[in-house]
Amino acid sequence: MTSQFTILPNAAPTPAEDRAKLLENPGFGRVFTDHMVVVRYVEGKGWHDAEVKARGPLQIDPASAVLHYAQEIFEGMKAYRLGDGLALFRPEANAARFNLSARRMAMPDVPEELFIEAVEQLVRIDREWVPGGGGSLYLRPFMFANEVFLGVKPSSEYLFMVIASSVGAYFKGGKDSVTVWVSTDYTRAAPGGTGSAKCGGNYAASLLAQKQATEHGCDQVVFLDAAERKWIEELGGMNVFFVMDDGSMVTPPLQGTILPGITRDSIIRLARDEGIAVREEPYSYEQWKADARSGKLVETFACGTAAVVTAIGTVKGDDGEFTIGAGGTGQTTARLRDRLTGIQRGTVADPYGWVRRVG
Repeated sequence: MTSQFTILPNAAPTPAEDRAKLLENPGFGRVFTDHMVVVRYVEGKGWHDAEVKARGPLQIDPASAVLHYAQEIFEGMKAYRLGDGLALFRPEANAARFNLSARRMAMPDVPEELFIEAVEQLVRIDREWVPGGGGSLYLRPFMFANEVFLGVKPSSEYLFMVIASSVGAYFKGGKDSVTVWVSTDYTRAAPGGTGSAKCGGNYAASLLAQKQATEHGCDQVVFLDAAERKWIEELGGMNVFFVMDDGSMVTPPLQGTILPGITRDSIIRLARDEGIAVREEPYSYEQWKADARSGKLVETFACGTAAVVTAIGTVKGDDGEFTIGAGGTGQTTARLRDRLTGIQRGTVADPYGWVRRVG
């Protein structure tokens, strides 16, 4: 389709003084903007009725397919306030990953130009909701099946939507490093499953393990592979990197069970351009413990859109715990984080063309 949006401004937007108060300390994922994007899909007709409208509740039939068979995918991305405007970070990569998820879940592609325009339309109309300083506007494009039908088959109708949330730090208190729990009871994904798709079911499957991590005083859970319960895969919502004493880095390979993170890909590019050897290879939990205790491993960090780059200081599991380096943010982690966030916020040169300005 030729994407053409109908703009229906919110007739009762949040007053400026109320918005300013909310932006003082937005936290993460609880402060929402005034508008949303809705685009409809019907098999045989394609995408149509693209609208930007007041954010509000949805009315869906109790037999809508998503409620029964979980045909749903989403993305996470951010808009940043620069010194002279607003910008997105690698939205084309989000659009591409969204469609990879769609294909795995037997859903229709959303054309890249429609995906990006939907995001940009929402950023433009809610531009006053983009915080300054260290904050950002978290954007959540998502699609779900809404055909009214209880047979087990791919839906013939879908809604593609975008909502936005003004956010601050992902981890409470802006921690220098986080503590993680290695789950040996639960796995996130198996070969042939949906591990590489950004679908809600993957996150639902992680929640019990995340609850277990919280009960052990940890911020996040680390999952091992489903076949051998040996190899580190990823955290509940982030990819993971290991920095060795020779300056090289290791990260688990993408083999269909790990989400292909856009932050992950960006970190690999930045590191290699600095001359750092980055190896995408299996790394076991036992090796992680041994290397941390011997000093061969000097840093570990997690990365993702929400938390960006966050050092892992302590690792806990059923067999005890260990500390990585001095337990805080190491030099390589800090340098890569500062370079990445500098590019995102326009304070560091962007030789890759990753930043897309929103007019």
